[in-house]
Amino acid sequence: MAIIGLVWSSDRFVAGAADIAMQLGISPLVIGLTLVSIGTSAPEILVSATAAFKGVSELAVGNALGSNLANTGMVLAVTALIINIPVTRPILRNELAAMLFVTLAAGFVLSNGYLGRAECLALMTLAPLFLYLTFRRGALPEAEEIIGLSDIQKDYQPNKSWLALLIGLIGLIGFSDLLVRTAAETATRAGISELIIGATVVAVGTSLPELAASLTSALKGKTDIALGNVLGSNIFNLTLVLPIAGIIHPTIIDPAAFSRDFGMLILMSLFLAVFCFLRIGKSKKEFHIGRVPGAALLIIYILYYYVLFGL
Repeated sequence: MAIIGLVWSSDRFVAGAADIAMQLGISPLVIGLTLVSIGTSAPEILVSATAAFKGVSELAVGNALGSNLANTGMVLAVTALIINIPVTRPILRNELAAMLFVTLAAGFVLSNGYLGRAECLALMTLAPLFLYLTFRRGALPEAEEIIGLSDIQKDYQPNKSWLALLIGLIGLIGFSDLLVRTAAETATRAGISELIIGATVVAVGTSLPELAASLTSALKGKTDIALGNVLGSNIFNLTLVLPIAGIIHPTIIDPAAFSRDFGMLILMSLFLAVFCFLRIGKSKKEFHIGRVPGAALLIIYILYYYVLFGL
């Protein structure tokens, strides 16, 4: 119930904000960059902040790492199994390289077993830096396709847009609180750590907006946006979702967050990067992520669950 509510609230929030921003004269590029990448990460951000305020920061850490694992091993993998995803040199040079850098930076923050305020603040500064560099490049010119900005001028109704924005925000806050409380109680009853609950049930649930956005854009033929959405969301998960927890409630974290969860994340990220860099070397302009790498990513993700639960 909480997960469904989060997904619905996120959709209302993004649609309302995009509608209002468009009418205020903000360019589709700016809306696409902020609302598509950050907007689909809104559930993770709200869940992380709520968990930290409640003193269960490990759930927030699990959510951030688990969401990236789900984005790559589930969202990107399933999309690639359905349709070939093109990868160009600019995507490799910019978004994929940025994701690898941010992932390594997050690993450094987690490596000492303590989520501290100073290092989390430093990690968070990478989010506006990434946005600034992306704005300068003028990337994602078609990002408005995901949230239907082309239809906004025709159907704009100010009252409905503001109402959608308000309902979405209230829903995100309320359902985030419900999800955190339910997850914490479930972990206690089942004798499972909050880190694992955050990395599995919560992470998969909060990754549903990314799955919906990527599949929708892929089915519309906008497969480049599908990849950009996953990479952008991964970057914001590690530069916003993860550090928010440490800033609000610095805490000692389970060593498994680094050795197991981050270890699997870096394995999956390096597999994707190595595959892409090897393939682009044989191609002049672009190549495709198809069924074989998609299946490999999905297998790695399933392996992660085997490591977690020993299935």
